[in-house]
Parts: sequence; C-alpha cells; structure tokens
Amino acid sequence: MKNIVPVLMLTLLSGSAIGQTQKQTTAKQDKKAERRERISKLMKQEEEGEVVFNKQSVFGFKMVTDGYGISYEFGKFKSNRVTNLFQFDFNEKKHPKEKKISLFDGFGFSSIIFGKTNNFYQSKFSFGQQRRIGGKGNRNGISVSGIYTGGFSLGMLKPYYVNVLANGKEIKSTFPTIVDSNYAIGGAAGITYGWKDLKIKPGVQVRGALRFDYGRFNEAVSAIEVGLAAEYYTQKISQVAYVDQKQLFFTAYMSFLFGRRK
Repeated sequence: MKNIVPVLMLTLLSGSAIGQTQKQTTAKQDKKAERRERISKLMKQEEEGEVVFNKQSVFGFKMVTDGYGISYEFGKFKSNRVTNLFQFDFNEKKHPKEKKISLFDGFGFSSIIFGKTNNFYQSKFSFGQQRRIGGKGNRNGISVSGIYTGGFSLGMLKPYYVNVLANGKEIKSTFPTIVDSNYAIGGAAGITYGWKDLKIKPGVQVRGALRFDYGRFNEAVSAIEVGLAAEYYTQKISQVAYVDQKQLFFTAYMSFLFGRRK
C-alpha cells in the first residue's frame, strides 16, 4: 500500500503535465489557424477593395511649395467608404524671396538669410473626411481616396536674430534694424535663440487632396497624398523685410504617409 500511493501521485502529476502540454499545443495551433484565417480575410478584402476596420493612426512627412512639415492623423471609420479625420500638422513656411548668403570675417565662414525678419511656424488642427473613390481591385493595386478638411491654424513668428558688431560689442539684432543702423553683420544667432519673443497669429485653413494608398494589406497605411491648401491669418505675416506682407497663403503639397488600421 505504501508503494501504491507514490505511484498514484506520480501518475496524477504526469497526467496533469501531459494535459497542460496538450492544452498549450492546442492553443498554439488555434493561434496559428486564427492568423492564417485573418491573413486570408485580409487578402480577400483587398481583392474586393473593401475596408472594414474601426480606426486608423497615420504619421506623415510633408513637402510644401513654400516649406515642409510633419503630421499626425486619427481616423474613425464611418462606413467602408467614408472615414472621419482628425489631424494635426506642424510646418515651417519659407518666403520665396529668402536667400542664404555666406559671410567671411577673416577667421571663418558663416551664413545668414539676408532681410529675413521671422521664422514662420504653424500648428494646424483640422477635421474632415476621407472618401474612398476606388478600391485596390487586387492585392497589388492602389486605393484612391478624396480628402477634404478644415480647421484652425496657429501661426507662430519667431524673430530671426543675427549676430552683429555694434560699438565694438557683439549683440543680436534683427532686420531691418541691422540695415538701418549699418551694423557689421555676423552669422545667424541660431534656431534656439528668440523663442521668448514668439508672437502668435491665429487663423483658419482648408485643404483638398487625393490619397493613393499602396499598402499590401488594408490594415497597413502606406500612401502618397497630393493636394492644395489655403490659410488665412487675422494679421499680416512678416517674413522678409521690404516686401509686401500677406494674410492669405495658397500652397500645393505632397505627403508620404505611414500608419496602421485596427
């Protein structure tokens, strides 16, 4: 009897371990089967040009006719063809008359943008929709969507400071004061200087675009977007001295977009 008890306990423990191993094996097999089924569904959806996800998160890098920027977009699907979009963009706008020149002070070279008064940045908050015009048709195809959004634009003017020599001392000044005072000009003060003097210019903006999504599966966003945008600010924006200041800006852009749908 004494020998039977350990044998029974060992048998029970072995049976439990085998059962646990079988459960783990079954769970792994189920996960693999689920994954195969999911991929199969994704491929079928792509072949049919259908999108059935709930939301999307998309990041982008934007090249604009007068600058560059980055973006983030959250999309909430309204239907297989329509997605509500919430977007944030951060851009820097350049003036077409900006020209960088090199200076030599006898010891080394430096550079400035002659006549530049401010660095002009924008934070844009938009709401709109993405409407799918054409599905991919097959897994290697391209989905085409129309985009239209509008919202607020927060313009930020950071003074463009330049190192100058005044009365034998190096100070920082801006255009057109530098020209009017005949200061000896050095190099630009740098991007980190001048943020304490930032000025805010509120405005509104709209845009329309076409998005070409070439991602392999519908759950991945890999797209190129081309479009037109307009911005209007409540006050005139000074970017370069001695040129007309504007409140209304029209631009064209191209964005490279990457993200996920769930």
